[in-house]
Amino acid sequence: MAGHSHWAGIKHKKGKADKQRSKIFSKLSKEITIAAKLGDKDPSMNPRLRSAIQAARSANMPKDNIERAIDKSSVNTGANFESLRYEGFGPNKVAVIVETLTDNKNRTASRIRTIFQKAGGSLGTQGSASHNFNQLGIIKIDKKEITDEKIFELAIESGANECISEQNIHEIHCPSNDIYNVKKKLEKEIENFISTDIEWIPLNKINISKQDQENVIEFFEALDEDDDVQNFYSNANFT
Repeated sequence: MAGHSHWAGIKHKKGKADKQRSKIFSKLSKEITIAAKLGDKDPSMNPRLRSAIQAARSANMPKDNIERAIDKSSVNTGANFESLRYEGFGPNKVAVIVETLTDNKNRTASRIRTIFQKAGGSLGTQGSASHNFNQLGIIKIDKKEITDEKIFELAIESGANECISEQNIHEIHCPSNDIYNVKKKLEKEIENFISTDIEWIPLNKINISKQDQENVIEFFEALDEDDDVQNFYSNANFT
């Protein structure tokens, strides 16, 4: 779930497949529950829920898990989750934005602060790190779904800013507040999506040398393993 592609690649190489799968399912389930709680239970009427379900299917989450997560939005009325963002600097002064979903902000703030401090970093105030990033809507589609030429045309017609075709995915960029309008137009031609997220894209990256990579990776792992953390973004570049 981490929002940094270099980190995602390293994470997969490190294995722990079953543990990572369970963690991903847990975070996807929480997003489905929140989306269903905040809007319509019908995915066709709730773009956030629809996108959350599509991401879950892309991660091969079983249908029963998805349905349970939707049902939980009605049953679990006692838990009021908040979306909270934390900003700060990790090892090597790497700028980091952490997005959380929590039902106890004191617990979450304490844990996030501890993770930063153990890594030799520090939490900052709102805006302390985010000025190093652009916030964009990012829609990812498997290249098997549509050709490079067709997706480029469709992206322009849908009002997207940019379309990047990489080895296995198409990545469409658009203004964050327009993401679901663009997505709705794409859905006329595309059925399956890998993810639909508002992400923080670094303006400039900091190169992390070989000898410093282990500390940064351990820091990212600690964030990734925290149950309240949904996503995190950094300007680290693993050379």
